[in-house]
Amino acid sequence: MIERFEDKIPEIAESSYVHGMSCVIGDVEIGENCIVFPGAIVRADMGHIKIGHDTAIEDNTVVHSGTDMEIGDYVTIGHSVVVHGSKIGSNCLIGNNATILDNAKVGNFCVIAAGCVVGPGAEIPDNSMVVGVPGVIKGKVSESMMNLLKNGYKYHAELIKRYKKQKK
Repeated sequence: MIERFEDKIPEIAESSYVHGMSCVIGDVEIGENCIVFPGAIVRADMGHIKIGHDTAIEDNTVVHSGTDMEIGDYVTIGHSVVVHGSKIGSNCLIGNNATILDNAKVGNFCVIAAGCVVGPGAEIPDNSMVVGVPGVIKGKVSESMMNLLKNGYKYHAELIKRYKKQKK
């Protein structure tokens, strides 16, 4: 469902796909070749949410903010993630059931492990692997993971085509 909030209507690139069982509400901007999977909610009723290109918001994830927020390009946000009032750089993987809290900033080429909680105001530098509750930096992203971060979007690009073909 794509829904306005007051005078704000989501802007979604034509090349992107928002599943009918997800919700995109209010002052949301979604770039090219993105996918929002079933059950995901992107709610911008208190600030602008900008999502870059080639980004995937997977099933049952909640993206919400009390302020403006930005999610970069080539980002995969896993199943049941909570992103609240944060900035996520490009080429990141946010693992299933992770939580990124108010005003946290995640750099480029980062991996936030499944179940991790990145606390309010945390600043995660580029190329960081973050794990645990609370989230701590455990080192740099490996070369093999870096390749996945650079190329993972191709899988979602193919899914977008398949979903759109099904709608015809």
